[in-house]
Amino acid sequence: MIDKTTEMQTASEVIAERLYDAGCRHAFGIPGGEVLSLMDAMDRAGLDIILVKHENSAGFMAEGTWQTNRAPGVLFATIGPGIANAANAIANAWQDRVPMIVLTGCVSAIEAQTYTHQVFDHVEFLKPVTKATFKVEAGTAGIIIDKAINIATSGRPGPVLLDVPIDVQKELSDAWMKPRFQPQSAMVPTGADLNQAQSWLKNAKRPLVLAGLDTVNQDAGDALGALCETYKIPLITSYKAKGILPEDHPLALGGAGLSPISDTILLPLIKSSDCLILAGYDPIEMRLGWRNPFSADQNVIDISAESNTHYMHQAPLNFRGDIAATLAMIFEGISANDTWQNNEIPNVKDQLNKAYHKNEIWGPAAIADEARLASPTNTVATVDSGAHRIVLSHVWECDHAGSLLQSSAFCTMGCAVPLAIGRKLAEPGRPVIAFVGDAGLEMFLGELATVRDLKLGIPIVVFIDEQLGLIELKQRGNKMLNLAVEFGGTNFSAVASAMGGEGVICHDRTSLNAAIRDAYQRDTFTLISAVIGKNAYDGRI
Repeated sequence: MIDKTTEMQTASEVIAERLYDAGCRHAFGIPGGEVLSLMDAMDRAGLDIILVKHENSAGFMAEGTWQTNRAPGVLFATIGPGIANAANAIANAWQDRVPMIVLTGCVSAIEAQTYTHQVFDHVEFLKPVTKATFKVEAGTAGIIIDKAINIATSGRPGPVLLDVPIDVQKELSDAWMKPRFQPQSAMVPTGADLNQAQSWLKNAKRPLVLAGLDTVNQDAGDALGALCETYKIPLITSYKAKGILPEDHPLALGGAGLSPISDTILLPLIKSSDCLILAGYDPIEMRLGWRNPFSADQNVIDISAESNTHYMHQAPLNFRGDIAATLAMIFEGISANDTWQNNEIPNVKDQLNKAYHKNEIWGPAAIADEARLASPTNTVATVDSGAHRIVLSHVWECDHAGSLLQSSAFCTMGCAVPLAIGRKLAEPGRPVIAFVGDAGLEMFLGELATVRDLKLGIPIVVFIDEQLGLIELKQRGNKMLNLAVEFGGTNFSAVASAMGGEGVICHDRTSLNAAIRDAYQRDTFTLISAVIGKNAYDGRI
C-alpha cells in the first residue's frame, strides 16, 4: 500500500491514491513501458491490475465494475497502438454515459522533440470522444485527477483521459495540491413551471413515464419505481433503464429504442398520453423513429441531467438536475387518480409479448426466454450488438435496474464478454450471463482466456446463424446482393476446450436450460452454441 503519511509522493502515487479514495478497485489494460509506474502505484494503492487480451476489452470490463460499485472504471494503455486500440471502448463510454478514467503514458516533452517512434498526440486523438483530456504536467497531478473524477462522474458521466509523461509519472514532491471535489446542491423546480407540472399531473387520466439512463446513473430508479406504483403510472424505458420496475410488473412495458415492431405498439401509446414524464430520458439510445415522438401541444415534462442540446425532441416543460428530487417536488400533494381504463395497459403488454414470439418453440426469442427461466433471480445479463440484441432486449425480463448491460448508444460489437467479466469480477457472488452472436464472439475470442485465468463461472450463449443477421436482413429489405454478411461456422465447443472452458451445443429449450444451469456451477466459462440457422430473425426485429 502507498504510505499516505509520507510527505514525498510521485505523481503516479497521487493519482492512484485518489482513484482508490473514489472507490476504484480494479484497473484493466495491457502493460507497456510508458505506464509501468502508474500500474505499480495503482497496485500499491489497492487496485487489482487485470491483464486483458485487447485494450478495447479493458474499457468494457471497466464499465462492468462501474455498474457494480458506481466508482469510475479505470483503463490503462501504453503509448501509440495501446491507446489507439482502446479508442472504440472510450468512444462507447462517451456515448453510453460511462464514467471512466483513461490513463496512458507518453514520452517526455524533451524526447517528443527528437523522437517519433510510436509517438502521436494522445490528447488530440481522443478529444472528440471524451468529456475532457489532460496532459499532466509537473506539479499538476493532484488537481488534474480530482478534476478528472469530478468531470467523469458529473452530469451525464463519461470518459476522461490523463496522458502522463514518463518523467512526470516519477516526479517526487512534497508540495502536491490534493483538492477534493465538493458536490453542488441539487437543483429542483420552482415557481410557475412547478405549478404547471403539478396541474397537468392532477388532471391526468393517461399519465405515462418514459425513463432513461440518467435515472439509472443517478440511482433514482427506486424513487421512480415507487411513484409509478403509487400513482398507477405505466413505465416505458430505454434499454439501459430496463428493470426500474421489475418487468413482470403490470405497469412495466419494457424497453424501446431499436425495434420498429415495438415502435408500432409503444409510440401510439406515447402520443395518446395526456401527461408524459420524461424521467432521465436520454434519447442517445433511440433510433430515428424516436425523433419528436410526441406532438408539439402535448403535456410533456422533461427531467434530465443536462440541458437539451440534442434536439431529438423538445418539451414545453424542462427541468435539469436531480431526477429523484425533481420527481418528489412535482408529485408533492398529488393524489392518485383512476387512470388508463378498459385494460389498455395489460393489452399492450400482451401485444408486446406476442410481437416478439416469446413462446416460440425454438429460435432467437425462445433462447432469450429460456435463458431467463434457467437463470436465478438478480442475474445480470450482458448482450453484444446484432440482431440477437434487439430480440433479447425485449424478451429478457429485468428484475432490477442495471441487470441488462449492452452498448445501446454506440452499438459496438465485442462488448458482451468483457462487460460480463468486469461485472462478475466486481461482484463474484452475482450470477452473470453473456449473450453474443457468432460473428461478435470471433472478434474477441482472446478474452475467453481472461475468463479462464480469473476463474469466473460465466455462461456465454452464442446465437449460431453463420451470418450478420441484422445486416443481411437490411440487404434483403433493400433488394441488395447478399454481400460480406455470411461466413463459415466455427466449432465453438472445440474452441472452448482448447481455451480451458466447456462447450455445449443446443438445438432446443430443454438442452439450453440444462446447459445454462450447469454453467453457473463451474469456475470457468461455458460456450453454449444455440443453433438457430440462417434468416432466423425474419419478422422478429
